[in-house]
Amino acid sequence: MSAFPRTEVAGVSLPRLLIGTNWILGYSHTGPAADEMILGRNGVKENCEALLDAYMQYDIDAIMAPSFGGEMPLRQAMRAVEEKYDKPFLQIATPQINVDDSPTARAEAEKTIAKCASDGARFCLIHHFSAEQLVNKNRQTMDRLPDYLDMIRSHGMIPGLSAHMPELVLYSDQNGYDVETYIQIYNCMGFMMQIEVEGVNSVIWNAKKPVMSIKSMAAGRCTPFVGLTFSFATLRPCDMVTLGAFTPSEVHEDVEIALAAIERRHPLLGKRSSPAPSPILKVRE
Repeated sequence: MSAFPRTEVAGVSLPRLLIGTNWILGYSHTGPAADEMILGRNGVKENCEALLDAYMQYDIDAIMAPSFGGEMPLRQAMRAVEEKYDKPFLQIATPQINVDDSPTARAEAEKTIAKCASDGARFCLIHHFSAEQLVNKNRQTMDRLPDYLDMIRSHGMIPGLSAHMPELVLYSDQNGYDVETYIQIYNCMGFMMQIEVEGVNSVIWNAKKPVMSIKSMAAGRCTPFVGLTFSFATLRPCDMVTLGAFTPSEVHEDVEIALAAIERRHPLLGKRSSPAPSPILKVRE
């Protein structure tokens, strides 16, 4: 397998395709039945291991999740694949922290951040649920954010922000906060995005640091060909796309689509099944 193209964040080499974990942890953005389907398959260590192995075959070695602690199947599968390839996963943690303005809350936040470090996270990007509580649109600031970024640094991790609200990117850059990378929702359908696609595209292109885009296929609402091709065609060479998959076969298909988009060529894929395929599809044979 060819190694996937890479970029660099704060001196750390990262693949431009990152491993997403919603399709491991059971966050379908569809409903309880889909969540149950995901956990029924990838909540099993052996299946999760096969999935992560498929990514590692392309040297896609960076994985994003809210946390990496405990003995959940994800953690067990990661260890097995790391041992097989003699290579650790680069962990991108996106923890929710208590951002209340009190000594007790700050102590709780630091405990959460310290746990990310002890679990092996290389990057720690404060989850949008927490980070967006700090936004002051009137002053265009994020109050007390530097305190939490200092905590991340003090525990040996690289700080970043997870942004559903694109103002986080703008305000962080404007105020020179110690942020090395951003997570930003970005997809061709505008799914879960707070402003129009063109606006988010402008925010990303003007960001001072590399961006890790998420929801590239709008949680399954568009095909991988459409979603991944759009993302890689409209992002900067320094930016990344986070890819979740349900099976190892999906990983291989999606990686081929992503590589084709970067290389400006037609992806080498099998035909879709259909009970009555149109004769025009024979041009692909």
